[in-house]
Amino acid sequence: MSAENPEVGRFLDTGPVRTNYHDVGAGEPVLLLHGSGPGVSAWANWRLTMSDLAPHFRLLAPDLAGFGYTEVPPGTAFSRRTWLDQIVAFLDQAKVDKVSVIGNSFGGSMALALAITHPDRVDRLVLMGSVGVPFPLTAGLDAVWGYQPSLENMRAIMRIFAYDQELVGDQLVRLRYEASRRPGVHEAYASMFPAPRQRWVEAMSHPEADIRAVPHPTLLVHGRDDAVIPLSSSLTLLEWIDDSRLHVFGRCGHWTQIEHATAFAHQVQTFLTEHRPTSP
Repeated sequence: MSAENPEVGRFLDTGPVRTNYHDVGAGEPVLLLHGSGPGVSAWANWRLTMSDLAPHFRLLAPDLAGFGYTEVPPGTAFSRRTWLDQIVAFLDQAKVDKVSVIGNSFGGSMALALAITHPDRVDRLVLMGSVGVPFPLTAGLDAVWGYQPSLENMRAIMRIFAYDQELVGDQLVRLRYEASRRPGVHEAYASMFPAPRQRWVEAMSHPEADIRAVPHPTLLVHGRDDAVIPLSSSLTLLEWIDDSRLHVFGRCGHWTQIEHATAFAHQVQTFLTEHRPTSP
């Protein structure tokens, strides 16, 4: 981690993408995949989770292509295939054969993509406010994906994410705004999910049969008051994934890992370390 900028960690060449990532803690490996908010990075998304879970696991948190400080070639087309290829190459370069995965929102869809296409690389899944199944585009997600850089717009986006509006302070808003307007960052972001945006909900969804075939133990986590990804998304995943359970936090928006950081980390630690049931 850079002393000047905590969002910058280490770099790995992952195909054409040079991935910025954080590697903290020790123990069984856990891959953390961030969401798709403007100005997001792995560190911004997972800083509290990494602090809480590093004593128990080796945590690998990459900036996906087009986000944070990961470097991509000019003209890169961002798609589920682009991100999946990066994730697989990242695991290969980090010499991690099998990993549990925590996916937040957009990152949840990518966690599912890895579990579906490379089931042998995944141990357990944690999907938090996850994309991955069809749902009607919410006004909140439309605003997040349609963000145009300004302090006012960033404040509005942060307010959509949080149930507790006290979390949306001036310093956080400015930090995320400045991150969203670094050279090339907004251009990449604007190219990912242009209007009309319902099609990108569908593009990040997986066929029902593929999700039903997921064999991995799965913990679903959702904020009851999430205005970005509806709770119905996790209820659908609960129905479709046979070995799954759902924990819903009341008084919680799309920021479960921030608004209920300690409780979220406890849920994850318990789930990832519990005894596996024996087959009959």
